[in-house]
Amino acid sequence: MAKLKDFKKIKTEWLKDEGVRKEYEAQKEEFQIANEVIRARTKARMTQAQLAQKIGTKTPAISRLESPGYGKASFTTLKKVAHALGYEVQVKFVPKRRAQGI
Repeated sequence: MAKLKDFKKIKTEWLKDEGVRKEYEAQKEEFQIANEVIRARTKARMTQAQLAQKIGTKTPAISRLESPGYGKASFTTLKKVAHALGYEVQVKFVPKRRAQGI
């Protein structure tokens, strides 16, 4: 079985880089989806391959879903993933925060 990495540690390390941090802010919603999928999957102690098998897809599909730049995650796919990991999907709209100094 593949070794699972602690995503929080990896994310914290990546966000130390100013360029990565700026890009993260620009793609916040996509990163949020990827982060939620990775967090739930690692909490369930499953590899991408195991999750893919459980929802009837291939490992590269899970890898794409966990890639922030993908941007094509369907609600149906997110529900399948969530249910396979023991979660449900919730959607809510929140007001944007104004940039500091504006």
